[in-house]
Amino acid sequence: MTHEEATRVLAECRQRIDGIDAELRQLLNRRATVVEEILRMKDVLSLPIHEPRREDDVYRNVTAGNPGPLSADALKRIFERVMEEMRGLERALREQKSAGNQS
Repeated sequence: MTHEEATRVLAECRQRIDGIDAELRQLLNRRATVVEEILRMKDVLSLPIHEPRREDDVYRNVTAGNPGPLSADALKRIFERVMEEMRGLERALREQKSAGNQS
């Protein structure tokens, strides 16, 4: 492979990554929309934001049947961060609602 071919392929790969990143952003925002609905149900049911058992279910779901190349541990670490951000969203929404009720 020539230097020019490698440069072209690298640029194409980076464009594909940019497209995948845009899809991931869309999916994460869709997930956050569902999390907003979940929070409303948790509020009705007086459930806490953090539910470790449910998080364990998520880890099992995302790692089951994983073909790689990411390892199960890598996927778990990624989803730990995703869920941490979703809990942060839930907390912020709950605080917003609480502040609105105090006005």
